Amino acid sequence: MRPQRFLHEKKMTILCIETSTAVCSAAICKEGALLKQCICYEGSNHAKQLPLFIEELLGFAREQGLPIEAVALSEGPGSYTGLRIGTSTAKGLCYGLNIPLIPIPTLAILNAASGQKEGVLVPMIDARRMEVYTEVSGEGLEVTGARAVVVENEESLYTGDEAVYYFGDGAAKCQSVLTRPNWHFIPDIVPEARFMGELAESGKRKVESKELAYYEPYYLKEFIAAQSHVKGLL
Repeated sequence: MRPQRFLHEKKMTILCIETSTAVCSAAICKEGALLKQCICYEGSNHAKQLPLFIEELLGFAREQGLPIEAVALSEGPGSYTGLRIGTSTAKGLCYGLNIPLIPIPTLAILNAASGQKEGVLVPMIDARRMEVYTEVSGEGLEVTGARAVVVENEESLYTGDEAVYYFGDGAAKCQSVLTRPNWHFIPDIVPEARFMGELAESGKRKVESKELAYYEPYYLKEFIAAQSHVKGLL
């Protein structure tokens, strides 16, 4: 069971980190509102870009006289490598600054990024082939919780007749099988750090410094390393 505590009702200055997909971003938010974001859409560059973003944002916070009071982390599911980079960076900052870590589910960040307030929301993170990490939520619906789904048709995800909106980096590949009129694709939606401020403020879970060593991102599925094809490596 993950260590957790309830957040006090206090508005904070939060450093937000999002590395769960090919897009890498970090942001400073105060009282839930975005002050500054750094973002890179190029992919496979997180280990290089994230430290530069952090340095720039911490410099900005110092110039504004804003002490960083917590680090919010997009905790997954998502890319194994991206989540590890984001998590190790966030934990190091929390150790060094002696501040708590606030984990935010990546699918919740995608929902916020969509801007969609009505209907059934189905965020999708690419999990290779026709598999996605997803959950179903909407007014009056019980949230299914994050799960890995092979999308074969609409019934693989949701069976209701309400308007359904799907989005995220795993959504475009599913358009050919999600063909009913009530299913609507929203393009170009990615999780970004700028959407994490309000979620962090309203969240009820934080990881204290003494618990950081035990914190791990939410991979959802176990990592299976592929055999190397480089000669001489096992």
